[in-house]
Amino acid sequence: MIGDMDHSDSAPVRVISVSAVALTRADGAVVTVRKTGTDRFMLPGGKWEPGESPRQCAVREVGEELGVTITPELLTPLGRFDTATANEHGFRLVSEVFAAESDGRMEPLAEIAEARWLTTAELRVVAGLPEDDCAPWAPLLVRVAREGLV
Repeated sequence: MIGDMDHSDSAPVRVISVSAVALTRADGAVVTVRKTGTDRFMLPGGKWEPGESPRQCAVREVGEELGVTITPELLTPLGRFDTATANEHGFRLVSEVFAAESDGRMEPLAEIAEARWLTTAELRVVAGLPEDDCAPWAPLLVRVAREGLV
């Protein structure tokens, strides 16, 4: 260490912990969202609030972002994914991801600027992208498409 700067490779990694939901409709399409002020599409979801479980966070976030009401028991865990963040440089993203079915009705709310459904054919394309060069998609969406949806 020189002065107050850590020049080693052991600097701590900053982590953002979130819950995300792969919300699908009957034809297999998955909803993706783009938050205001960002350019990447991702799964709906967000950061855990104090005392909130990942499952509770997923339910709350889908309601806040899309106006979709789901109950915790309708969520199927897809796993924990460690990926790059889509919009926060210098952070890693640790995501508890769940799947749930939807009737297809949703409305972009809160910080969501845009929502779009990806067909199964489009998901296969997203799943084949490299995570470090996948714009306009988020790295987490690529990984979940590859490992949990396609």
